[in-house]
Formats: sequence, C-alpha cells, structure tokens
Amino acid sequence: MTDLSGLGRIPIVDVAPVVGCGRWPAKAVVGETFEVSATVFREGHEMLGAAVVLRTPDGEECPPVRMREVAPGTDRWAARVTPTERGPWSFRVEAWGDPIAHWWHDAQIKIPRGQDVELMFTEGAQLFERAADAVPSKDAPALDRLAKRLADETVPAGDRMDAAADPDVHEILERHPLRDLVTAGDWYPLIVHRERALYGAWYEFFPRSEGATHDPMGRRPPTSGTLRTAMKRLPAIADMGFDVIYLPPVHPIGTTARKGPNNTLDAAPHDPGSPWAIGSPHGGHDTIHPDLGTLDDFDAFVAHAHHHGLEIALDLALQCSPDHPWVTQNPQWFTTRADGTIAHAENPPKKYQDIYPLNFDNDPDGLYTEITRIIGHWIDHGVTIFRVDNPHTKPVPFWERLLADTATTHPDVLFLAEAFTRPAMMHTLAKIGFHQSYTYFTWRNSADELRTYFTELSGPAAAHMRPNCFTNTPDILNQYLQHGGRPAFEIRAILAALLSPTWGIYSGYELCENTPVRPGSEEYRDSEKYQYRPRDWDTAAATGTTIAPLITRLNTLRHTHPALHHLRNLHFHHVDQPELLAFSKHHLDDTVLTIINLNPHHPREATVHLDLPALGLPDHPHHTFTVVDELDGTPYTWTQTNYVHLDPRTRPAHVFTLREEES
Repeated sequence: MTDLSGLGRIPIVDVAPVVGCGRWPAKAVVGETFEVSATVFREGHEMLGAAVVLRTPDGEECPPVRMREVAPGTDRWAARVTPTERGPWSFRVEAWGDPIAHWWHDAQIKIPRGQDVELMFTEGAQLFERAADAVPSKDAPALDRLAKRLADETVPAGDRMDAAADPDVHEILERHPLRDLVTAGDWYPLIVHRERALYGAWYEFFPRSEGATHDPMGRRPPTSGTLRTAMKRLPAIADMGFDVIYLPPVHPIGTTARKGPNNTLDAAPHDPGSPWAIGSPHGGHDTIHPDLGTLDDFDAFVAHAHHHGLEIALDLALQCSPDHPWVTQNPQWFTTRADGTIAHAENPPKKYQDIYPLNFDNDPDGLYTEITRIIGHWIDHGVTIFRVDNPHTKPVPFWERLLADTATTHPDVLFLAEAFTRPAMMHTLAKIGFHQSYTYFTWRNSADELRTYFTELSGPAAAHMRPNCFTNTPDILNQYLQHGGRPAFEIRAILAALLSPTWGIYSGYELCENTPVRPGSEEYRDSEKYQYRPRDWDTAAATGTTIAPLITRLNTLRHTHPALHHLRNLHFHHVDQPELLAFSKHHLDDTVLTIINLNPHHPREATVHLDLPALGLPDHPHHTFTVVDELDGTPYTWTQTNYVHLDPRTRPAHVFTLREEES
C-alpha cells in the first residue's frame, strides 16, 4: 500500500528535542544525558516497540536505545541517551510492531481462561522460532528451546507460561526484539560541544582596577592597574574555584565624549572612561590599551591564567568610540544622520554619546571580514570564549553566519550572548548557535518566579538555550541585593551556583557591595565602568567582611558532584512555606538536595515533602536515609516529610548530599 501521508507504516510524530523543525541542531555536551521523546502509535491494539538511534560525527550508527511509554495511554515514548564525543551528531526514532509482546499480552488473558490454549502456544512457538533466526548465534539456543517447549502439548500449560516469562528470554528480546513493519523516522541534527559550554564558574573583573592607585586627597592623579598587576589576582580567583576569567574590553578607549564618574558627561583629564567606548589613535578591537600594557603582557596574563586552570573569556563589543580608526577608514560601517553626523548609541531616553553603533547593512561583507579577523586574532592569543555584548542589537543572520564559520575553524571556541531583551530574541540567538545565554535570573527572586523560570530553562528550552546565571554585573545591582544585606548575597550565590550548571559573579560581589547610584536605580554608585575601583582583598579576608569562603565551598561542591554539572536533571520539591524553595539534582549515584530561605531578613520554618524517586530513593513514605549538610557537615536522618528552620543570618540554606541509606 502506498503511504501518501509521509508518516510511515507506524506514525512517529512530535519528536523532541528538535529545534526549529530541524533547521538548527539541538544541543548537548560530551557526556550529557538527555531525553529523546516522540509520539508513536498505530492502528488497532497491536503492541509497539520504539528506540532511539544516535549517529556519530563519523556517520556510525550506535546501537538502538529502547524507548518506554512515558505514561500508558498517551502514546508518548522516551529514552535517555548520552553522546560521547564532540561534533555534529544526529538522531532518529525507529518504531515497529512487536508481535511477541502482543502474543504475550493476549496469552496471559486467554490461556488461564482456557481460550484457544494450544492455538496460542502454537503461535507463540512460531514467533520464538522467528526470533531465534534473527538474534546472534549465542542467544538463539534459548529461544529455540522455548519454542519447542511451547509447542509440546505434554507440558502443562502453566509450565509453558512460566517458560515464556523467563527473565533470560526477556533480556535477549530486550536487546534483539522481533520487529515487524519497521518504520524509521527522520534524522534530526544534534551538536555536541565540550563540557564548558554547559558547566563552569565565571569571574568578571577589570584588570585596570587591580594595582590601580588612588590618592583620596587628590594630590596625585589616579593611575591604572596593568595586565601584569592583574595577574596577581588570578591565584585567589582560582582558589575560589572559578573556571573562567571574563575580561571587559581591554582595548584603547576614546576621549571624545568620554564619560566621567557615575556616567557624567564631564570627564576629568585622568578619568579612564568606559572600556566599551572602544578605539583611539592607539588602535581598535585588535589592540591592547597602552595603560594595560602590550600584547606580550596579554599573552603572559593568559598563560598565567592557564597555569591556574582558568580559561579566558574576552568581551566582544561590536561598537566604537568616535575616535576608533574605523570611523575615518570605513565610514560606511556607521549610520549618518540627516545633519551629516554619525549617530551615537541611544536607548531613549538614555544616550551613549561616547559610542557609535555599527551599521551592518551598508557593507556587510567588508564588516564581516574584519570582525572575523578580529576574532581569529584573539583566538591566536589564547582566548577560548567570547562574551558578546548586546548581540540583540545586531542582525541575527550575521550571528548565524559568524557562529557557523567559527565552529568550522575553531569548534572549541564558545560564545555567550549577553542579551537581556525580549524572550523571542534571546531564544533565537540561542537556536542559531550561541553556546550560552544570559538570563532573567537576576530579576527572579520569589519561590514561584524561580520555580517557573527554571522549569522553563531546564525543560524544553534546554535543547537550545544554556543559562549562564550571573548574580550581578557592572550594569546590574538588583534591588534584592541593595536591601537584603549579606544574607541576600549568600542566598543569591547559592541559588545561582546550584540551580544552573554555569554561574558567575562580578568582582566585588564577594564583598557584598550594594550601594546604588541613586534610590530606584540598578547602577552601582562609583561604577567601575567609569573609574578605577581598587579593592582591599586582604583586609576583607582578615575582618571576615567577605563571603569568599561560601563561594569557595559552593564551587568545591560543583567540582566534586557530577549532578551539579547538568541542567535537565533539576527537580523541585513541595514546601508548605511560600518563601522557601526546595530543589534537587540527581545523576547516576550522585544527589544534591537544596532547601533555601529566600527571605534575607527573617527566619522561616516549613515542612518539606520530598519526591523520593527524583532523589534516586524508594518511593516509600517511611523510608529513612542520611543527608549531610555540606555547608557545615551536620548529618540528619530524613524521610519523605521533614521539618526545617532556616535563619538567613546564620543558616540561609541546607545543601544536602545523600550519603547512605539506613533502612
């Protein structure tokens, strides 16, 4: 019969994860386990089987992974698969009629009732004979023996049924099912990146502030720190357990319309300006600011970071100061207004007089060639990650082309999209190739907001969008941090580090810096974007005015617990107090369970109701097990339902690991 529908003999529809109907690949990292699901059905009441087949970058098909019905009656099937190497994979779903499963279903109903007993055994014997011919030779004898036993009318019916239920036979058929009417679905793309695309801890700091000098009496002008002085900060950052150093732009800064302290328009002669106002007579995006040093100094900084196990992420800000060489060399790369002036950046009512945005329409190929050259330049100097500033203000096709080309030439280089914008744009940037994305985490503070948002991020969105949860940025000092004191900083660090596989802080977070430029603003007072901010790390450590020990403990937990390397394994548990949040991550034999008080001002108590199977435990309300709070080492004996009391001043959260079962 001709199939006019294109569905195949056994329909396979609504396959997931599929991004843009297969236009873009779904994402995973090496060793990440994720679920493939599909709706599979057929006419009548015949039994089905289904499996997922992965195809490696070399084109080799992996052994099928059997799927299971997610919930009987829904026709939704799923299996968990794990790609093992980086590169472009693909996957498809196969389905088939399972005549042995259908026979066994009917036999268990008919034979005990005396209906068609010998006919049923004869049909079963024929099916197992067929199966014996299809399995590897070492498995065939067991199926042949069963076929003969089913056909032997001298053997009692009950004994023949017991033989058909033999677990060894079931195991053989699990590996090598008898398949009728095999239907193969479409191949869908899957891109597998290195683990850092999903998992890591980022630390952002301004090299010019490390080693900067400032005379509070104003007798001497301030001086910039350098890449060499900033190197001295790297061991401490590594000791806190961070994996990635993120540097704001390190390029020359323009003087035209340079911004002064707190974004004022009257910069003094020694004010350094915003690093995002890129370009001066000293050079542009491929040049080091003379105050920071030379390209050799940058190479030394990168080498020192690598020595301490740190990757370098560099800001890629595709914009210019009015003094950038491109302004005179390539004026077609900018937008000219009706009065003949070049348009500066605006987000009305905000104006950025020190920045010219690029125009990607006048000479797209010329601009693309130059930007590709710049990216290659920094890759040659050890940069493996680019944090892209405001990608949502550039054309999406530009990014799709750039990311695809870079993936071809440098497949291990990663791109983070800094796009705090509308959801459609954020998700599209992720779909077209950005490896990670900034999120709305900073503005999600209540339990309901966090549950809803992270259910989205760890659910279907995880196929294309990987969150990088920064607690703060040079631009964002959230109201929660402004008014919550030290407990707020601890709570947000715990949330970011344990909810998301990738998290980050901007320098000064560990000191709980929380003063805004004015009430109602999210801008820092004396923002480091416009001035030097040297910090006295030694005094903070000596006086205990830093939460660095907590940050170190969180990153240590992340390094030692594989469950925290993943996103799609996030599970929320019920708490009968609206200001408490309970969530867990479980991977193989590793489980981390967090219960946290989101109120930074007051203690809260509640009863936590655990979903035990989500923790890898038996689903029994009286099952007891040991949990150990990794923040202070205290062990507890817990069951399905447990009382907690959390005081944000002394213990804002429990971070439990499951050590052993007691019964």
